[in-house]
Amino acid sequence: MLRVGRGGQDGGRRAPVSLDGVTLGIPGRAAPGSATPGRTAPVARISRSALDLNLRAVLSSTRSALIDVRADAWGHGLAFVAAAALRSGAAGLIVDDGGAAELAGTLDPARVVLSGEATAPEAVYGLTAGFTPVLSLHGSVLSLKRLRRGEGVSYGYTHRAPRDTVVALVTGGYAQGVVRSLGNAASVMIAGERHPIIGRVAMDVCVVDVGADGGVSRGDEVVYFGGPGEASPVLSEWTDASGLTAGELVTTIGLRNDREYVA
Repeated sequence: MLRVGRGGQDGGRRAPVSLDGVTLGIPGRAAPGSATPGRTAPVARISRSALDLNLRAVLSSTRSALIDVRADAWGHGLAFVAAAALRSGAAGLIVDDGGAAELAGTLDPARVVLSGEATAPEAVYGLTAGFTPVLSLHGSVLSLKRLRRGEGVSYGYTHRAPRDTVVALVTGGYAQGVVRSLGNAASVMIAGERHPIIGRVAMDVCVVDVGADGGVSRGDEVVYFGGPGEASPVLSEWTDASGLTAGELVTTIGLRNDREYVA
């Protein structure tokens, strides 16, 4: 195992740390698949082609790149990102202790370091303008309910309907990284239309106002961010609402949800 420099001397580039005590409020639930048993949970969808595209762009200007795969590759999956990075020509990988243990015996130890200056980590994961987002978050509609004007939703009734409408209970709450500050501040995509998250985000679900005109059905896919098309919600809406960085958000989401790898 090769160490480069000392911890903290990595140009200020570090993998996001745990957000348990900051936003999510439930220490010990940082493992993938941590949603309540028996409840349909969101899925963090990881694009192979987007990661490969970003890696090619980052590595086109240097052959001595160190790719940051700490915190389970920022929630994208250590083995998946490590293989893609080395296949694309990265010189080495920056890992944490857990990552070093997971990769032990599978890679040349000279290509695995515990500290150093990572090469454009936000770009690798598509969190920088001009690069392709690698991770998107998808849930589903569990149920629909009519809401009359003046009625409130979720804990504390922080939102009351300004008109008669229909609301959807959708999978995804703060246990899965849908941070509480998104309530009354962000929107999702359902059936090709944007709809606001209303009220407080609960542990495993949140409520979305889908309007009185219909068009949304039980079981419909919910795109929280990262879907195709310019109209889809983007992660910057989450950073604006929460004050967290894009890296902190995707890492938490990737660690707290089952991951699905797509082309």
